[in-house]
Amino acid sequence: MARAFLIVMDSVGCGGAPDAAAFGDAGSNTLGNIARACADGRAEQGRSGPLHMPNLDRLGLGAAIQLASGGTAPGLGAAPMGLWGAATEVSLGKDTPSGHWELAGVPVPWDWAYFPDQTPAFPDDLVQAVCRLAGVEGILGNCHASGVPIIAKHCAEHLRTGWPICYTSADSVFQIAAHEESFGLDRLLKLCADLAPILHARKIGRVIARPFAGTCDDFKRTSNRKDFAIAPPSPTLLDWAKDAGRATHAIGKIGDIFSMQGITALHKGKSDSDLFEHLVRLGGAAEAGSLTFANFVEFDTLYGHPRDVAGYARALEWFDAQLPRFLSTLGQGDLVIFTADHGNDPTFPGTEHTRERVPVIGYGRGAKPIGLVSFTDVAASLAAHLDLPSHGSGVSFL
Repeated sequence: MARAFLIVMDSVGCGGAPDAAAFGDAGSNTLGNIARACADGRAEQGRSGPLHMPNLDRLGLGAAIQLASGGTAPGLGAAPMGLWGAATEVSLGKDTPSGHWELAGVPVPWDWAYFPDQTPAFPDDLVQAVCRLAGVEGILGNCHASGVPIIAKHCAEHLRTGWPICYTSADSVFQIAAHEESFGLDRLLKLCADLAPILHARKIGRVIARPFAGTCDDFKRTSNRKDFAIAPPSPTLLDWAKDAGRATHAIGKIGDIFSMQGITALHKGKSDSDLFEHLVRLGGAAEAGSLTFANFVEFDTLYGHPRDVAGYARALEWFDAQLPRFLSTLGQGDLVIFTADHGNDPTFPGTEHTRERVPVIGYGRGAKPIGLVSFTDVAASLAAHLDLPSHGSGVSFL
């Protein structure tokens, strides 16, 4: 029985979203703009020359970028030998849950709530709830911020007072940073778990624990991040598979994004490198008829938000170079779909996600152009491949 692998390269968008201007993102194109920066010699740190992704390009990545945005990506121009196209999102967000849920067949049926870009950003009753649950007299931050700078700004006061560092972004999210030792990792995770129902009731999508360690002069955010996401509003592709008696493997933060719904086995790691080893192992060992759903987050967290163009290019080239190890483990009839959940163009102003179409690149079906599709078509296609009933609105492109 054939298997399916859905691999999300977090934030690896390809431009061209028809409503990008409504999100302030007109002109964003994560892959296309990185490729142009590389070709122009503006991404030479730790790498050199045009963007080099021969494996995904042979499958159709360059063609997908041109289809989505109308522009070419220097260095990515191979004739497609795989399944290729681009997908457009309908959910009114450019965040992690919206993208992943829709790829799994469930568009978000509500408008997310967001915190205003002002200081203070949070209402008094929410601040009081944080203080009560944490057993502290106040919080630090209380604004829109990027994680590393706000920790640097408030680290000393956090260590002195024990007050958690609370911040948000353009996403529907409430983040809490705290020192793993002085504040306590278990205490931070419990605080976020206790806050999550309060925030979810207000349609804030995620409460995220952001632990860090070390001194204020040399701190590092650790791999113990945990997202407490609102549960999907209806069964997703993972549930469809599990309910049919199939094994479902979640790699990375898929378990958090889907609140563990529909997941039979979870595979975590401290880095994308660790997660890729899980993918290689499951390529050889996952059960017949199973679904493996993976998220590779470091494109987004380490390079997109910090606007590190060269770092993003290095990560893309590393990922592409690893693919032959994984693809060599697959059997006849297996299908792999590589895609993304949104964009995070490191050449674009600001530090937030960008509204973009995403590539849909497939291995296991030969050369097959699929054109412009919807996110939900990905779920419908994988369901058709696995011979599962599809309960979503998507249409199979297989």
